[in-house]
Amino acid sequence: MSLLDSITFNDAGLVPAIAQDAVSGRVLMLAWMNEEAVLQTMATGFAHYYSRSRKAQWKKGESSGHVQKVLDIYLDCDGDTLLLKIKQTGPACHTNRQSCFYKHRQQDAWLTIESPLEQ
Repeated sequence: MSLLDSITFNDAGLVPAIAQDAVSGRVLMLAWMNEEAVLQTMATGFAHYYSRSRKAQWKKGESSGHVQKVLDIYLDCDGDTLLLKIKQTGPACHTNRQSCFYKHRQQDAWLTIESPLEQ
């Protein structure tokens, strides 16, 4: 059985992939991968994802330079989620923040706890 055969892709042929900073442990983002993205990630050592809105493959940081060097890949117990331990170059979020998870629940509202990085 190949590594790819162990992954349970959903009906759309996708699997969620969590990008986590390998040093700090902070979750930086969640994106989707299809088989091609998984194979490209394994082959190149850099994170590749599948954009559901654009219906296209993309390499993280291809246009911004904010690439994700993949140091390790984990598969969860159900085989339906990947965890990528990465070394992030620049911000991970398209809002120019280190993480896409920058809003924290405060009672009945979301509090922004991280400002965009200076350019």
